Amino acid sequence: MHPTVILSLFYKYPLTNKMHILQIVPSISLIYGGPSQMVLGLAPALAKEGVKVTILTTNSNGDHGQKPLDVNLNTPIQKDGYEIIYFRCAPFRRYKFSLDLCKWLNRYAQEFDLAHIHALFSPISSVAAAICRYRKLPYILRPLGTLDPADLQKKRYLKQIYAAILERDNIAGAAALHFTSVQEAQISERFGVKTRDLVMQLGVIPSQENHESIRNQLGIDDDIPLVLFMSRIDKKKGLNLLIPALENLLVAGLNFHFVLAGTNPQEPDYENKITSQIDHSTLRSHTTITGFVTGELKSSLLQAADLFVLPSYYENFGIAVAEAMVAGTPVVISDQVHICQQVQESQSGWVTTTDVQALTESLRTALQNPAECQRRGLNAKEYALQNYSWDAIARQTIQAYQQIYRCD
Repeated sequence: MHPTVILSLFYKYPLTNKMHILQIVPSISLIYGGPSQMVLGLAPALAKEGVKVTILTTNSNGDHGQKPLDVNLNTPIQKDGYEIIYFRCAPFRRYKFSLDLCKWLNRYAQEFDLAHIHALFSPISSVAAAICRYRKLPYILRPLGTLDPADLQKKRYLKQIYAAILERDNIAGAAALHFTSVQEAQISERFGVKTRDLVMQLGVIPSQENHESIRNQLGIDDDIPLVLFMSRIDKKKGLNLLIPALENLLVAGLNFHFVLAGTNPQEPDYENKITSQIDHSTLRSHTTITGFVTGELKSSLLQAADLFVLPSYYENFGIAVAEAMVAGTPVVISDQVHICQQVQESQSGWVTTTDVQALTESLRTALQNPAECQRRGLNAKEYALQNYSWDAIARQTIQAYQQIYRCD
């Protein structure tokens, strides 16, 4: 059955049960980007609708030398109507595993109605799914783009072995797979397993208006267009397309300032490579590299930007794009970012192919037409406020949870 047809069935059921839902995620440190933001956005929205939510996670806060999160371990922490239980991450933090978390889940799984597991090919999510099956707790798996054929090519043979030993059974035993776009569901590998698919978008929290000029802090003149990249510094994000495209614009005489905001706690060598490339480029005097941003600085950058750009090779949703849209910033994204159809239809920005010349032309068009940029930014904000509200997504998610609970 087509994913969107399955989703439509959920609206037949009223919100009657007060369910107790587990959200299981390897880490909710914001340094890991979208997956953490999703769980921290969904949990309070579910709680607001009367669902009891417990998040199980580790204290991991980066993979290469960063200190772990400074939190109490093994005890529920109340926050915004839901609770979080942190467990100590194993010494090999890249894999974000916690034996204590697994022991806790094995002991208490039957006290919950459903588990929503946010990861695949991650030791903690793999073991959690196996425990849920053993304890007969229905669970939803959110692959986070890891079933995309392009992503599966990374460490291909290792993933084939991992899938054969663990993930194929986890997928087969899941009550549903949660995809964030129809495109993601259509292209995702299932390893020969027939699945029930849910397509539920992610939400964003509107940025607080910040009247302090981030341009002054960064030394960027008000009359110079600000082009913002804000995402994980990863090979799949298309920076190898974006940097030469921006260099092309400088050669053509366009003036702008580029802000590169993000980090990569899992591949610091690649992040250093990108930084070095910009340092040895004509972009150097036109670029500010901020590193990881959050809070007021993040909000200020999103609001101050004239253009947001994300030319990824594959992106199962692109929560950073939605955040830019809700801030009223027009976007330039590739057609491999699965939010691209919504951007195109709502005229919230420009969609390009994963090609340097095509990206150059889209950026040139946007920068040379400030009035059109402003119009598309207004469209972006209107569309995002209507479609990426966590309240609406929480109600949709509850309907899905209840249908699965009834079926199981």
